[in-house]
Amino acid sequence: MTANLGTSVELGPYDIAEDVRGIKNIFVNIFFIGEAQPGGKWVLVDAGTPSGADPIRQKARELFGENNPPQAIVLTHGHFDHAGSLESLLKEWGDVPIYAHPLELPYLQGKSHYPPPDPAVGGGAMAYMSWMFPTSPYNFGDRVRAISENDTIPELPDWRVIHTPGHAPGHISLFRESDRALIAGDAFTNTNQNSAVAVMTQKEELHGPPAYFTFDWEASKRSIQKLAALNPTAAGTGHGKAIHGIQLPQLLEDLIHNFEKREVPKGGRYVKQPAHTDEQGIVDMPPPVSFHVARALGIGLIVGTVLFLFGSGRKR
Repeated sequence: MTANLGTSVELGPYDIAEDVRGIKNIFVNIFFIGEAQPGGKWVLVDAGTPSGADPIRQKARELFGENNPPQAIVLTHGHFDHAGSLESLLKEWGDVPIYAHPLELPYLQGKSHYPPPDPAVGGGAMAYMSWMFPTSPYNFGDRVRAISENDTIPELPDWRVIHTPGHAPGHISLFRESDRALIAGDAFTNTNQNSAVAVMTQKEELHGPPAYFTFDWEASKRSIQKLAALNPTAAGTGHGKAIHGIQLPQLLEDLIHNFEKREVPKGGRYVKQPAHTDEQGIVDMPPPVSFHVARALGIGLIVGTVLFLFGSGRKR
């Protein structure tokens, strides 16, 4: 699927290019790759939260017409907010191939939980409530096909797969050389995902991955360096609005330069020692760091309700 070089179409806040459209599902973004036309071929990138199936179906019908499932579904990683609606979507769409990195397969084939979130990182209510976020594996069996770094997905021949671990073991990003378009997943974000206020207002500022779910900070920095070296000029992230312009590489360089100071938490479970994983899942983890459960519970319940109502009530 190549970029549409014809008549210019106005892009929405989560759109990367004319043929790479995005929507926000409560607090995470989903992308649709393909020229918008009834019956057109298209690919879905990520599957949103467990309650996100209906908005995804609605956007797909709007872009590509009725009864037109995607050719494939690509998962940047398998966290609950990126794969949560996949099972529901597959019930309607049938035998659609799913692609993920080999190091994500344990969490998508029922073999292992993810390393647990780390509410001790602080930084806002989203982080404090993260202890409630699910880490149980999905089990899509052999329907998930393994893709490795620099592999080409048959349904996306113009896009390059880039392994960008740190936030998740098998996290990937997608890059298209022809227009320097990047789908970064959670390798970096364009809002402060630790903060509920920033999540609700979608305040635009470049950050590293959501801290509460990042298990290897050194790997995370290396992944951002890898993406910055591509000199992207348009990027869609898993959280926050899309970014456009020749200033994007410089913004990424600034993020890298200040990474330890601004992004790495001062405390937390994985700051000094990462979790270790392999093709079977978790190998070992550092011990948890205590945090104030009562305060986190109160904040989490309140903010979770507000976020659900806020996200569900928005027109997409």
